[in-house]
Amino acid sequence: MASWLPETLFEIVGQGPAPSKDYYQLLVTRSQVTFRWWKISLRSEYRSTKPGETKETHEDFLENSHLQVQIALIFGARILDYVFNLCEGKFDFLERLSDDLLLSILSYLDLEDIARLSQTSRRFAKLCTSGKLWEQIVQSACDHITPDMRALAQDMGWRQMFFTSKLQLQRHLRKRIQQQGSQRSSEL
Repeated sequence: MASWLPETLFEIVGQGPAPSKDYYQLLVTRSQVTFRWWKISLRSEYRSTKPGETKETHEDFLENSHLQVQIALIFGARILDYVFNLCEGKFDFLERLSDDLLLSILSYLDLEDIARLSQTSRRFAKLCTSGKLWEQIVQSACDHITPDMRALAQDMGWRQMFFTSKLQLQRHLRKRIQQQGSQRSSEL
């Protein structure tokens, strides 16, 4: 399964904690962790400082507490934990799937499961409430979607449309059709 992974597993860049202006890059590939830094300073003693780089295999990184502390200080404990997991071979394959593919998968879930999944991460919360997902759900629940229904869904949202009763939807559609009819007659 690891052979399906791209060469670059993770990359992040950032500036050191204030008052530092130093610039850092962390790159995790399939085989190593690369940490690069650039000193940015107006002080004459640091002007000739060249950029630096540390490369470690995954196994060596797991034992290099000095490098781990630097990464935690610059990028935070969450990033350090994520890099640790990558180095230990714990890949989050769901995180690597495209949004379109995930939306297609999510459309087959029960509503309860969608609600639970939306609570697991920001990405899934966004996907589980997206109009694209609810459009797919409405289309699978309905035999036929008329152009008026599609226009109504664009106005009220596909999710809201799904949870609206049929009677209320019929009222909304009738009201919409009447408004369009009165607009046409006033234009003539």
